[in-house]
Amino acid sequence: MSAITRIDSNERLSRVVIHGETVYVAGITSSVKGDIVAQTRDVFAKIDGHLASAGTDKHHLLTVQIWLKDITKDFAGMNSVWAEWAPKNALPTRATGEVKLAAPDLLVEVIVSAAKK
Repeated sequence: MSAITRIDSNERLSRVVIHGETVYVAGITSSVKGDIVAQTRDVFAKIDGHLASAGTDKHHLLTVQIWLKDITKDFAGMNSVWAEWAPKNALPTRATGEVKLAAPDLLVEVIVSAAKK
């Protein structure tokens, strides 16, 4: 049986959980109060850091869930940042949906899973 490692835990969640060769990163939102492009860039930068803390990177992504506050308004802007960030030769599975996020100024939340290097 594989051990479970939890990184950056608090009273509600662990930001990163590693089980076996899989890394799970909880929903990441932006600290930036900007538009969808600025918030998406901030979220992806945070994900890069969390993946690094678990010994992996975006080239090992398995699946990505992207939640947008307004998919009609923000899908194209988010997708433009995705196109810059996501590795062309290692694209994960992906789902994008519209949800009511935890705070009115949040425009995007992203959840990822990755394989360890």
